[in-house]
Amino acid sequence: MCRWLAYSGTPVLLDTILYKPAHSLIDQSLHSKLGVETTNGDGFGVGWYTDGVDSPALFREIGPAWSNRNLRELADHVRSPLFFAHIRASTGTAVQQSNCHPFRHGRWMFMHNGAIAEFHLVRRALTLLVDPELYADIGGTTDSEVMFYLALTFGLDRDPPAAVARMAGVVERVGREHGVEFPLQMTLAITDGERLWAFRYSSERVSRSLFYSSRVDALRRLHPDMGFLREASEETRLVVSEPLGDLPGVWNEVPEGSYGVVQPGGDELHPFAPAA
Repeated sequence: MCRWLAYSGTPVLLDTILYKPAHSLIDQSLHSKLGVETTNGDGFGVGWYTDGVDSPALFREIGPAWSNRNLRELADHVRSPLFFAHIRASTGTAVQQSNCHPFRHGRWMFMHNGAIAEFHLVRRALTLLVDPELYADIGGTTDSEVMFYLALTFGLDRDPPAAVARMAGVVERVGREHGVEFPLQMTLAITDGERLWAFRYSSERVSRSLFYSSRVDALRRLHPDMGFLREASEETRLVVSEPLGDLPGVWNEVPEGSYGVVQPGGDELHPFAPAA
């Protein structure tokens, strides 16, 4: 499958979160510990927001992240308060740039680890449920992008958790109509540039791994020698497919069947279930 990270907080260079951690996303592209595949080399992507621009920037390539010189160069010069980064292991769709995460629509950004089971059987039925005004903007062939556009169709602008719940419910209903026992496996992240939503759910209730970082004030007490924490705001948070290191007290598992919101004024964690 894939590995990803989402960062929200004090503006940092991309290098700080992408390359410097002991078990960085770059390291995970070769040596994933918790993923289905050890190697994630079927493309990568990063997305970020800058002041005064509503729509996020994207940089996506089809080769592996570990050897991309342009990514290494970019990471030393791009600074943002909100990054998405994703390394891909294809579940069957083509290795092409338009299939690399994150995906973007307007101010929204989306990335996913998991799969719609037997996607080739349900692709047509699901795609026909996408709003016709949005359909033309689908650029690739992945199940992930269809999930994103279904969420947009179901009101992502108005209520992200409700839109994702409705999307998940439709995927399960259509999958079971086609004889698929466990249609959906997802850990996904969505942001509008101000808030970040992260979801962990699967039809069989055995979801891919997902973790979030502890509060910065707690981390300062645990690890006073970490210089980066002295500059980080109290609202700085990372959500990751697997921990970026093994320091005690840093990483917390997102509960099965739940979603979290990273936002100004206090983060939240809630149960998640597909909408019927």
